[in-house]
Amino acid sequence: MDAIIFEALEAIVGSEFIIVDKETLHPYECDGLSVYCSLPTCVVLPASTKEVMAIMALCHQHKVTVVARGAGTGLSAGALPIEGGIVLSLARLNRILEINSESGLAQVQPGVRNLAISESASRYGFYYAPDPSSQIACSIGGNVAENAGGVHCLKYGLTVHNIVSLVFITAQGERIDVGGKSPDIAGFDFLALMTGSEGMLGIVTEITVRLLPIPELARVILAGFDKVENAANAVNALISNGIIPAGLEMMDRYAIQAAEDFAHAGYPKDAEALLLCELDGTADDVNHQLQLAQALLEAAGASSLRISDSEEERALMWKGRKSAFPAVGRLSPDYYCMDGTIPRRQLASVLAEIHRLSQHYGLRVANVFHAGDGNLHPLILFDANVPGELEQTEAFGADILRICVEAGGCITGEHGVGLEKIEQMHHQFNDAELAQFLRVKAAFDPDNLLNPGKGIPTPKHCQEHTVMKQPLSQRGSPNG
Repeated sequence: MDAIIFEALEAIVGSEFIIVDKETLHPYECDGLSVYCSLPTCVVLPASTKEVMAIMALCHQHKVTVVARGAGTGLSAGALPIEGGIVLSLARLNRILEINSESGLAQVQPGVRNLAISESASRYGFYYAPDPSSQIACSIGGNVAENAGGVHCLKYGLTVHNIVSLVFITAQGERIDVGGKSPDIAGFDFLALMTGSEGMLGIVTEITVRLLPIPELARVILAGFDKVENAANAVNALISNGIIPAGLEMMDRYAIQAAEDFAHAGYPKDAEALLLCELDGTADDVNHQLQLAQALLEAAGASSLRISDSEEERALMWKGRKSAFPAVGRLSPDYYCMDGTIPRRQLASVLAEIHRLSQHYGLRVANVFHAGDGNLHPLILFDANVPGELEQTEAFGADILRICVEAGGCITGEHGVGLEKIEQMHHQFNDAELAQFLRVKAAFDPDNLLNPGKGIPTPKHCQEHTVMKQPLSQRGSPNG
């Protein structure tokens, strides 16, 4: 990168907020999906919307590529650096600008942690509903970029359903305000377009989220099953009988055992599958639904049932689920977290197919997922030190996404496409549809400077894709 550009960046943010030394750059070489890595040329940390505008105008002038980065908890290599470009870290834009209890809205910067919004809003009797498992660390800006969900997305929706306005900076350095505080906004719905755009259309610098009143009562039913099929059928039974849980999560045997050993949440370790069903609302409504849900779960073949009788017990039950991903790390040297979505009615058949593929590839799978909306998170267990096992794992993951599409679902529910799933986009969309996506990208970013090579496939096996997708064995070199 030209020295003139470095000097201009220093003038915008100050030299102390530009990272260039190799040792300090290494934490930015990958996101939470650490299978692929690439060392950035530099990392720039602006502290305001104006600084982001100036940086983007500079990069546009000199045709420098920019990859926006939040907390680095993403799981699709969406924040993987581009050789010769910069990483634009939004970590310093971390202020909650306003919480308005009258309107039930919070205005925040993208670097604010997801959980911090609910913590701040709780003093007014409110909370922010989307709650990814990484909510203690993930940023709201990253949630917008990937359209994150969480364990309560069945009843309360994904990120796109819980934000009302955004400020984003274009590739040319211009500020655009989209959305608003009124129920409907005239014109095209750019708010929905930006949500889930993975940093390819603009850099989000302010977000207004919708807050919800804290429910009067919330209870969790923990149900164990001797068969995975019975648990899957119980999901359909609950919803088809008019029960819409706040959260409805499912785990299989590997995930149950790992989570219980880690969190000691009281999970039945001898069960083949577990359902966590949370019901919330007024005390009368919750108690009525608890009785109905308990009867339906027993009829579906539940081998054990337990209902939380305190807020502390409810939190502990969810702690086990939300710590399942790191807990599974104790079962294997490495794991590959997948993210696909299927119709609920296909849960049993798709899980059976994943089990068949597990035997075919000789790799274990721990299944943890949002059962209520069919968002699967199979964790493929492998050892990157075994020659060929990473490649086998990638092939297994691609097959899982293929069967999700064939079942009527899609290749991502909340992790995004990034670099990881870019080839699988061809399973989901035809050439005409992909060409339309590229036209939208070009309308916002004609020079392809924002997170290029991610999200939308360009011609297969292009050079950029081949260079960036580096395996673990090549870590440590300047380009991966």
